[in-house]
Amino acid sequence: MQKTILKKYAKLIAEKGVNIKKGQDVMIYCDLDQPEFVKMLVRECYNSGARKVNVEWSYQPLEKVHYRYRTIKTLSTMEDWQKAKWQHQVDTLPCKIYLLSEDPDGLAGIDQHKMSVSKQRLFKIIKPYRDAMESRYQWCIAGVPGKAWAKKLFPGLRSGAAIEKLWQKILLTSRVIDEDGNLLDPVKEWDEHNKDLSDRCDYLNGLEIESLHYTSGNGTDFTVWMIPEARFAGGSEKTLSGNVFNPNIPTEECFISPMKGKAEGIVFSTKPLSYDGQLIEDFSIRFHEGKAVEWHAKKGEALLTRLINMDEGSAYLGECALVPKSSPINKSGILFYNTLYDENAACHLALGMGFPDTIKDFEKYTLEECRKMGINDSVIHEDFMIGSDDMEITAATRDGRKVQIFKNGTWAF
Repeated sequence: MQKTILKKYAKLIAEKGVNIKKGQDVMIYCDLDQPEFVKMLVRECYNSGARKVNVEWSYQPLEKVHYRYRTIKTLSTMEDWQKAKWQHQVDTLPCKIYLLSEDPDGLAGIDQHKMSVSKQRLFKIIKPYRDAMESRYQWCIAGVPGKAWAKKLFPGLRSGAAIEKLWQKILLTSRVIDEDGNLLDPVKEWDEHNKDLSDRCDYLNGLEIESLHYTSGNGTDFTVWMIPEARFAGGSEKTLSGNVFNPNIPTEECFISPMKGKAEGIVFSTKPLSYDGQLIEDFSIRFHEGKAVEWHAKKGEALLTRLINMDEGSAYLGECALVPKSSPINKSGILFYNTLYDENAACHLALGMGFPDTIKDFEKYTLEECRKMGINDSVIHEDFMIGSDDMEITAATRDGRKVQIFKNGTWAF
C-alpha cells in the first residue's frame, strides 16, 4: 500500500480518532504485524501535539505459551507495578489507540478454564481503575492487516497479496480511499459521515421510543425496552471535559444502552463472533427479564457459555445498535472475522457493560446514578450481529404509536 495513503490513515486516527490535544500522552496497543505503520502513527501522534507516545506490543503465540505454563494464581495476580501503571493512567488520562490485527483463530486450543478464571479475577482488580476513567479520556479502535487475518479472509492469495487486499478493504471502509483506490479527504468524509449519523440519532431520539421489536425470517423475535433518560448516539463522542473523538474507525451504527432487566425473546446470530482469539458461530440466545437464559451454538458453545457467565452483568445487554445493510462494510461482500468491522455490517446487540454517556446530560450524573437508571455494569462488552436482509424493527413510542425503524434490513426513514 502506498505510504502517502497510509500516512493519511495514520493522520485520521491521530487527529479524528483520538483527537490528540497538545501536551497529552498517548498509548498505542498493537500486535507485531505492522511495525512500519505503527512507527508512522507514532510520528503522526507527535505531529498532533502528543507529549509522549508509548507503544505496547502483544503476540498471540506468546500469550498461548503463558497460559500453558503459568498457574491460575500467577495469571490472575496483578503486581504492584501494574497497579501503579493503571493508577498513572487514571491520573494522566492518556489517549488510547487500539490497532487490531490478530488472527481470528489465534488462541484456538488455549486452556479455557485457565483463561476464564484468571480473567474474571483480573477484571475485578482492573474495574475500579476503568470506572475512574469512564468518559474522561479519548480512545479509538482501528484495524491494520495481520498475515494470519489476511489469509483467513483471502485463503487463495499469497500472503503479500492477501495483506494488500485487506489493506484496501480497511481503507475503503474507513473512508480513506474510494472503490477505485483513489485517495479521499478522510477528515472531510468523516465530518459528513458524523453529520449523517447525528441527524439519524436526532430523529430516533425525537420519537421518544419505549421499546424496539426485532423480527427476521431466521427466527429472531425479540423485544427490548429503553431507559427513559437514554438517547441514541453515533459517530463522534465527547469526554466530560468536552474533547470530541471518534472511538471506532470505521463505524456505521446508531446505538443506545437499553434498560437492564427488560428484554424478552430470542435472537439468532447472522455472523460469527470472534472472542478471545476464537470463533463462536451459528448461535442463538433467548432472553427473559433482560437476562440470557438459554443459548446454543454450532461452534464454540463452551466459549459462549464462558462469555455469558463472565460476571453478574455479562448475561444482560449493554447496547442495541442499528446498522443498515447498505453500510460500506456489508457492501464489501466479505466477512472480516473481526467484531470492529462485522458489527458495522449489521444490526447488533452487546452483552455486558452499557454506556453511561448514552444518558441525556450524563455529565450531570455520577456513574452509580447512571447505573441506577438502568445502564448495565459488567467487566465485558461483546457485540454480536443479528442483522439480516429481511430484518424488521418497529418502535413502540411513549405516546402509544408504532413506528417502523427498519424494513428489509435498512432504514425505514
